[in-house]
Amino acid sequence: MKIVFLDAYTTNPGDISWEKLHNCGDLTLYDRTPSDLVADRCRDADIIITNKVPFNESTIASLPNLKAICVAATGYNHIDIATARSKGIQVYNVAGYSTDSVAQQVVALMLALVNRIETYSFEAHSGIWSQSPDFTYWRKPIMELAGKTFGIMGFGQTGQAVAKIVRAMNMKVIAHHKHPERDKMKGIEFVSFDELLQKSDVLSIHIPFYPEYKGLFNLDLFRKMKSSALLINTSRGQVIDEEALAKALKQGLISGAGLDVMCQEPPSRENPLFGLKNCLISPHQAWASQAARKRLLEGIISNIRTFKANKPSNII
Repeated sequence: MKIVFLDAYTTNPGDISWEKLHNCGDLTLYDRTPSDLVADRCRDADIIITNKVPFNESTIASLPNLKAICVAATGYNHIDIATARSKGIQVYNVAGYSTDSVAQQVVALMLALVNRIETYSFEAHSGIWSQSPDFTYWRKPIMELAGKTFGIMGFGQTGQAVAKIVRAMNMKVIAHHKHPERDKMKGIEFVSFDELLQKSDVLSIHIPFYPEYKGLFNLDLFRKMKSSALLINTSRGQVIDEEALAKALKQGLISGAGLDVMCQEPPSRENPLFGLKNCLISPHQAWASQAARKRLLEGIISNIRTFKANKPSNII
């Protein structure tokens, strides 16, 4: 069975063995695949693995041998699921592999913002601390998080993992979620969206991307938040209106933002958020610890094995 992985580098730049995946079939690995080469590279494939290479109706229609698409991620909004189903093509994803890594990044961004780690490290290295008349140096006090309210938008696996960490830091946790009864957790208060915006000292976004969520976090919503609030996003960049966020940060509608995802990736050099000192940005790498990528690869292998055995799981 012919298997093609179109953008293998993002999953494994060389620090994980491909041996088990090779054992699944006749495997071809490409580090990256531009859109104009997708059809040619996949022409004879039975199974395609893709992280972010899109598959629309015309691409799927051009691949008569295709039997399964394995998404090397949890999100699958770049795959035309309806067309795949209409042609009997099974689509798989891997859920939960990066939960702990992403939760870790959420807390790292929050702590970097409230403790002003980037700013003070730079000022120490650049000699400003050395010129201080006192043993301690700070221009603006850091925020103590104990007793503050941490808001979670979307209380799935990652939201729940984040909640456990910040509760251990003595923060109060509130959440807005579609299924509060199904996913209730001791010590978590479920609130309306407006309450979440108004009460959160730190608000962390953990929702998938649907077209109706595009630009959900706009200037009107930022005006509802505390001026001292921090916004963290490790979910999907498109849920934030970046022009509006830049204005909110410049005007002091909110205090700061920590982002691991952007609307366009990689982002344009002209992105309005670049250069703002109260906006920390990491390059969509929260998911990418080696441990998480190993779990991802194991999930892909499991999906291929169950497909071949005609006992599929994780079908979208």
